[in-house]
Amino acid sequence: MTERVVLATRNSHKVDEVRRILSAHGVDIEIVPLPDDAPDVAETETTFAGNALLKARAIAEATGLAAIADDSGLCVDALNGMPGVLSARWAGRHGDDVANLQLVLGQMADVPDGRRDAQFVCAAAWVVPGEREQFVEGVLEGTLAHAPRGSNGFGYDPIFVPLGYALTTAELRPDEKDAISHRGQAFRALAQVMASR
Repeated sequence: MTERVVLATRNSHKVDEVRRILSAHGVDIEIVPLPDDAPDVAETETTFAGNALLKARAIAEATGLAAIADDSGLCVDALNGMPGVLSARWAGRHGDDVANLQLVLGQMADVPDGRRDAQFVCAAAWVVPGEREQFVEGVLEGTLAHAPRGSNGFGYDPIFVPLGYALTTAELRPDEKDAISHRGQAFRALAQVMASR
């Protein structure tokens, strides 16, 4: 029987990406949309794993179904690891991708190429009510471009160049990005955990 799992996000790009990654790894689940009346869970923890577990726990409790959630972001070495867990609201309003990206570019304007190292980090959590909790992490190393390039991604994808690549993650095809991305790594690891249950 196919297990129904709620994905704790209202971000349609993330829903598509997670469905693609999990289905490619043979996990027999049906991803159920987040109900309209589901609580908006404030990301109040100081780590990606803490926020992912917080969201998964709250949605599992609200729906009575297993829930998966992630928290992910950009950690820039020259900015002391920021925006980090504040990535989605770095410019002040949650989910304003353009403003967040432009703020990071402005903060990095005078930083030379040799000091533009950054990482995409993703923690993914799976909570089965009354049964188990699990989280995994994925990290993609790279550098920051000086200007946005590409239209295949979202968030900071247009300025993130993975280590060993000349293209930004927004210039990669979705399958190419999934193969190396922080979210791809985390959800592939979570798929293995879910499949072995």
